[in-house]
Amino acid sequence: MAIEEKKEYKIMIVDDDDFLVNMYATKFGLSGVSVDACNSGKALLEKLHAGAKPDIILLDIVMSDMNGIETLKKIRQEKLVEGVPVIMLTNQNDQKEINESKELGVSVYIVKSAATPLEVVNEVMSIIKKSQP
Repeated sequence: MAIEEKKEYKIMIVDDDDFLVNMYATKFGLSGVSVDACNSGKALLEKLHAGAKPDIILLDIVMSDMNGIETLKKIRQEKLVEGVPVIMLTNQNDQKEINESKELGVSVYIVKSAATPLEVVNEVMSIIKKSQP
């Protein structure tokens, strides 16, 4: 009888709000997920260029150096993480940004203020599991 190996998932959270990053890192940690946090789009791009291979990326839109949509455009143009789901996790509820994010292929667009942390964790885990081979 084969023993099923439990996969540890790796999530990259890109947000310049340290409180939120720490809170989500704790919530995901309780689910057995490792979290790598970036406080900017540039920091994420540097990690991806250096070979980071997350199972999923959570991306805020409003950040100081490069917003989440600009960051996602760079990721797509450079084909940095093909096949890796990207979730917009933001307080922006503007239809233009929602549409632009969807055109760039985000798996889901979550408005932070409309979802509890547990709902976010459950949604992320569902998407990760569906995207795995």
